[in-house]
Amino acid sequence: MLENSFGLLFFLKKPRNYERGPMYVYLRITVDGVPKEMSAKRNWEPSRWDAKKNRALGTKEDARALNEYLDILQNKVYAAKKDLVEQGKVITSLQLIDILSGNEQRKRGLMALFKKHNDDMEKMIGKGVAKGTWTNFNTSYKHTTAYLRSQYQMDEINILALDLEFIKGLYHWYRTIKNLGHNSALKNIANMKKIVISCVDNAWLRSDPFVKFDETREEVDTTFLIKEEIQAIAEKEIPNERLSRVRDVFIFCCFTGLAFADVKKLKKSEVSIGVDGELRVYKGRQKTGTPSLIPLLPITKTILKKYKGDPECIAKDQMLPVLSNQKYNSYLKEIATICGIQKDLKTHVARHTFGTTVTLANKVPLESIKDMMGHKSMRQTLHYAKITGMKINEDMAELKKRLTKTKFISDEQIAGKKN
Repeated sequence: MLENSFGLLFFLKKPRNYERGPMYVYLRITVDGVPKEMSAKRNWEPSRWDAKKNRALGTKEDARALNEYLDILQNKVYAAKKDLVEQGKVITSLQLIDILSGNEQRKRGLMALFKKHNDDMEKMIGKGVAKGTWTNFNTSYKHTTAYLRSQYQMDEINILALDLEFIKGLYHWYRTIKNLGHNSALKNIANMKKIVISCVDNAWLRSDPFVKFDETREEVDTTFLIKEEIQAIAEKEIPNERLSRVRDVFIFCCFTGLAFADVKKLKKSEVSIGVDGELRVYKGRQKTGTPSLIPLLPITKTILKKYKGDPECIAKDQMLPVLSNQKYNSYLKEIATICGIQKDLKTHVARHTFGTTVTLANKVPLESIKDMMGHKSMRQTLHYAKITGMKINEDMAELKKRLTKTKFISDEQIAGKKN
């Protein structure tokens, strides 16, 4: 943004208790009547100074050297001013002095920028940002602060000091001190990387220190139940009421794909009748905010009806009696033992089961699974096809049909060949 007035002046400034001899060379920048000064880090005899031209007098080597240096400083000021204008920023004398002295860069700390990012994100919760996402970034911020204190004995680091060594050290700290897995460590580092990339985008950093950092994640084994295991849990007589209620919620998630956080906050307003006259769930995922549209199957309707007037659900404004995540997982382990399930039963197993055994194994198209599960990209949905091998089986079955139809190579031809 253009200023109304601008002035640049080099002058000599007397040292404290000055009597005679060289003075300090100073630079004064005035923007809209507001002056700011800084030392040019040079000394000069007042008898050899031209106060009108603001330069050293004479043609001696030292005078020429000083004037060339002052010209460089002046050019830097005008270059900084030009950059601010092009960026549409307000120009102030303090900002120009900071840029020239390097304070503008030095005062940009990673943790200060990280905190500002998180504070801005917190204000957007419920407006396109999920609380869980903000929590994850806040956790990464706390971890990075702890890393700085542990390894560098400081609370802040300038963005200019970030390099590959720092990032590798942070990864090693996550793995050894925090005992995080490879993927969890990378997720935390990825949150910090977002701040670093914003610095690159703003031209505060010339290059991305992550360029040579290997961010390849490991393939994760996804636990899901097969048809017989779902039936074993759904049909098991469970006299214990608390376990029975947890079982109902788990089965509901197996047939809707809702994550724990989403089923816990499921409201009556999010269950409605669609254009086809059937009940469906329509809600945004808490983790990503991506909307999910899930037509309800008969078993899920039965479970909802069972808890329609449940006092606990009414008191908590829930459609189902969902406990805390910790208690829920603890009771699921008991249910697994009772039902003879050898797998580690946790909340997310139900969602994985919906994406594989319930939908994909029953020929539901990947595009529909993606929309029901609220995935942001097809890549997430394809993971289920990959872990089951179903997509490969289907594609090969289709290939078999085409090859048979075109008689690519007949069995008779192979059988009739002699060695």
